Amino acid sequence: MNAGQSARNLSLPGPQRSGWQTTTTLLSYLWPRGDWGARGRVVLAMAFLLIAKGATVFVPVIYARAVDALAPTTGNTSLIAVPVALVLYYGALRIASVGFGELRDAVFAAVQQRAVRRIALATFRHLHKLSLRFHLDRQTGGLSRAIERGRLGIESVLRLAIFNVVPTIIEIAMVT
Repeated sequence: MNAGQSARNLSLPGPQRSGWQTTTTLLSYLWPRGDWGARGRVVLAMAFLLIAKGATVFVPVIYARAVDALAPTTGNTSLIAVPVALVLYYGALRIASVGFGELRDAVFAAVQQRAVRRIALATFRHLHKLSLRFHLDRQTGGLSRAIERGRLGIESVLRLAIFNVVPTIIEIAMVT
């Protein structure tokens, strides 16, 4: 068997899906029907996301006010408590921004891992339903490698979509 035949044997023809169809399928695993615990975790993670992004947006504003409060004014002696309070508020916002981001990650990790496990289980069940001829004609090492890459790809897509794209869109909207 030459390399061309081996590559043809590993190619699995299947229905072509759009990126939107794939994304909605993945999102259905993040918002499972009847699983109120997972849905609650998603809502809580999104609340933490909004709080973290709100703190991130207000950090430069408070920093600017603290710097402005430290500027000398002629004839007006301002209280030192105002700049100190603003600096403390600035520090609290920075801590809140990072802290709520970490809380979001911690709360959402269980949902994400459950989704990846369920997708992997569905793939595993599908493979076991295939005929013996399919398994005898395929290279199982290549197939298991493809499944592992798919699982890692799903994790990457979920992480990028939920933790990078959505927060960036929210932050741009809040700043605007």
